[in-house]
Parts: sequence; structure tokens; C-alpha cells
Amino acid sequence: MPRYLGIDLGERRIGLAVSDELGLVAQGLPTLKRKGARADLAQLGELIQRLGVEEVIVGYPLNLDGTLGEGAEKASAFARELEQAFPVRTILWDERLTTKAAERFLIETGMRRKRRREVVDQVAAVLILQGYLDRLAAGG
Repeated sequence: MPRYLGIDLGERRIGLAVSDELGLVAQGLPTLKRKGARADLAQLGELIQRLGVEEVIVGYPLNLDGTLGEGAEKASAFARELEQAFPVRTILWDERLTTKAAERFLIETGMRRKRRREVVDQVAAVLILQGYLDRLAAGG
């Protein structure tokens, strides 16, 4: 069974999640601080190799009306760079409101604002990847 890596691509951080060996459950990984395109790819490449990742699910932040915005274009370009640099397949996954859902979840758990900022990207990556895994499990 292939392992999947979920990515929530932010301006300052990259939220990460990985699937279990069965491809059923997403679990968060430590968030990467962005250090520039080359360094970001190098860090992700090491992770992809170490975990045996075959598919990378990249959050695709469409506008609420479904149109492409700047964030979606950046995510698409990043996915292409990953595919060119590593032997992985990338999937762009609609992540509208994922970060808001992650924030809401963390607030409901009573987490303090500073700590929320540190983990919101990770939780968003888990939501992105779990959504994709659920779709696979449902036969989609």
C-alpha cells in the first residue's frame, strides 16, 4: 500500500501529515518553516524518501466560488516542482475552509492562541489528507 503525504502550503510554514501503512488514517507531522524553494524541496524530499511516500496530496485553496486565485496557482506550481524533483505523483485537493475548520477545532479544544498558530497548519494538513483518504476508501 502506498503512503500518502498531505501538505498545507502556507507563506511561512508547510503543514504536513502522513497516512498510516494501510492508507486509512492521516496523522500530523512536525510543521516545516519555509526557508526558500530549494530548501523546502530538499526537506520534503528527505521526508518523502524516509517515509516511502508515493503520492503527495497538496491543498488547493480555490476561492469560495470555485475560481483559481493566487494561492491555488502557487499550490499548482509547487505540486509540479515536487513531481519534477521526486518520483511522486501529486494530487491537488480542494481545501476551501480547511484552515478555518482547523482553527475552529483547536479553539473548541481550548488551545491557547500562540499554540494554535504553531499547530494549525499541521491540523489543516491532516484534514486535507484525511479527506483524500476517505474519498479513496469510498471508491472515489
